[in-house]
Amino acid sequence: MEVGAAGFERCLPRLRGCIGRAAFLALDMEFTGLHSTFPQNNEPSLFDSPAERYLKARQSVQRFTVTQLGLAIFSNENSNKYVVHSYNFFLFPSTLGVTDVEFTLSASSIQFLSHYGFDYNKFLKDGIPYMNEVQEKILSQHLLAGSWKVSSALDRDVLKKAVDEVTSWIAAAEEEETMILQDLSGYQMFKVQLVLRQALQNVWTQPLGDKKVMVKKVSPHHRQLLENSPYDYCQKELILLSARGFTNLFQTLVKAKKPLVGHNMLMDLMHLHDKFYRPLPESYDEFKRNIHNLFPVLIDTKTVTKSIWKKYPFPRVSNLLEVYAALCGSNLNPKDPPYPVIVLASDCSRYAEKKSPHEAGYDAFLCGSVLLKSAHLLLCRSTDDAMEADPSFSQYLTVLAEHLNKVNFIRGGVSSINFSGEDAPCQHPPRLVVHVQGWPGLNERQIYQEFKALCRFDVRRLSKNQFILLASKFKHVRLVLRDYKHHPHLRISVYRHWRHSPRVNCLLQVSGIVALWSLLAFVLGGARCCSF
Repeated sequence: MEVGAAGFERCLPRLRGCIGRAAFLALDMEFTGLHSTFPQNNEPSLFDSPAERYLKARQSVQRFTVTQLGLAIFSNENSNKYVVHSYNFFLFPSTLGVTDVEFTLSASSIQFLSHYGFDYNKFLKDGIPYMNEVQEKILSQHLLAGSWKVSSALDRDVLKKAVDEVTSWIAAAEEEETMILQDLSGYQMFKVQLVLRQALQNVWTQPLGDKKVMVKKVSPHHRQLLENSPYDYCQKELILLSARGFTNLFQTLVKAKKPLVGHNMLMDLMHLHDKFYRPLPESYDEFKRNIHNLFPVLIDTKTVTKSIWKKYPFPRVSNLLEVYAALCGSNLNPKDPPYPVIVLASDCSRYAEKKSPHEAGYDAFLCGSVLLKSAHLLLCRSTDDAMEADPSFSQYLTVLAEHLNKVNFIRGGVSSINFSGEDAPCQHPPRLVVHVQGWPGLNERQIYQEFKALCRFDVRRLSKNQFILLASKFKHVRLVLRDYKHHPHLRISVYRHWRHSPRVNCLLQVSGIVALWSLLAFVLGGARCCSF
C-alpha cells in the first residue's frame, strides 16, 4: 500500500495499532545514492576496519537522502499463519523551518530506480516530511521566537499570492467577515496562517480541510482571546506534529521494541539514526550503542542466509528476490511441519499479484518472508527429533540466537557488526606483497588493473616499490601466486609482518644503528684502557 504526505496522518492511528500487534517488523529503504565518491578513496575496501567503514558510510549518509521506506508488519494471527501489512512510504525532507536541507543525487542510483519504475513525482510532490531531534529543536526555538522563515521558493510564491489577496480584501472588509484561500497543500496550510497572523494583527485564520484556509477579520481583543484558545489549529505543538511527519511513526517503532528485520541493513540503520533520531555521531561505538538502545533486537537476513549456505545445500545467491525464490523452492523433509503460511492483508494485496523488485514495500515483504522461511529451515535442521507442528515465533528467535544483532559487513575487516557486543574478526585469506622491479612510477590503480582480469584484489601501497593485495577468497591468492611466479617485473610473496612492515623495518634499522654505535663505543673504550 502506497502512502504519501496527503494520506499519512489519516493512516497513522491504524499503523500504530498494527505495529502494536506485530510479531516483528521488516524494513527496506531506497536512497538518492549509496556510496559517495567524495572525498577520494571513500569506497568500501577489504582493508576497512568497522570504525573506518563507518566513517566512510557516515559521509555518504550525510550527502544522500531517503526517497522511499518500506515497512512490512508481520502479525502472527494463529500458530502457523502470518498476516502482512506492507506499506510503501514516499519521504521528502521537511521544508518547514529555518534551514533548507541539501542532498546529493547519484546518477547511477537514479537510473537504477527509474529502471524499476520509481515515481520521482511522488517523491518530490507527495513525500512525507520528517526531521531529527536537532532539527525539531531548532524549529521549536524559532517558532517560539517568531523568527522562522520559508525556505521553499515555491512556497514563497504561494504565500505572496495569499498575502496580496488578503491585504486587498481586508481594507474594505467588515469585522467578523471571512474569506477563503484555496489550493494550499501540505505545509502551505500552516505557513500561510503563520505569515498572515504575523503580518496582520486584525486577522484570524482557521484551516477548513481540503486545501482551504478561512481568514476572518477580527478586533485586536478578539484576536488575543483566540490566540489563548485551546482550539487554535496553529499551536506550536500541532505545527511540530505535522513537521515531524514520518518521524512520528519512527518514534512508534522505537517504543514498540519489536524485532526489526532487514537485508544488508547497515545503511538502513545509519539513515534511520541520521534522518529520524539524531545526526550520526563521529564515534562508531556511540552509533552502535544508540542503535541498540533504539532497536534491541535486529536480524539481518543476509547474515542468516550466509549461515544456511555453510550448513546446508542451498543455492549461493545474494539478491533478495533470488534468496526468496530459492527458499520457496527448497524442500523440507516429509516429517517436518510445512513452512508458515504468509498472507498479505486485503488492503496490501498488490504484492501478491505482481513482483515489484527494488520497491521498498515489496522488498520489506520479501525480507520478512525470507526470515520466516530461513528460521523454519534452521529449526527443522537443528534437531534430530520430529519437530512439533506450527512452531511459535519465539522458537524461531531461539534458533536465530547466534545471529541476533549481527548485521552483515560487506567486504571488510569483520564478517558482521555486533550491535550488542564486540565485533568478531573476519578470517581473510593471507595478504600478498607485490615487489615491483624495473617498472617505475607504478601506482595503486595500475596494480589493480593488472590483477583485475584474473581476480579481484583490493590494493594499498606499502612503500615506494611495494604494494599489499587483499582478497576475499583463498583460491584467488593461490591463483596469483601460481601465475605470477616468473613475472619479469612483479615478485609476489605472502605478507609477513616482521619482514614487510615499514614500522618493523624502521625499528630494526634504528636498533641496528644503536647496537652498532654501542659496539663501536665499547671497542673504542676498551682500546683507550689498553693504552694506559
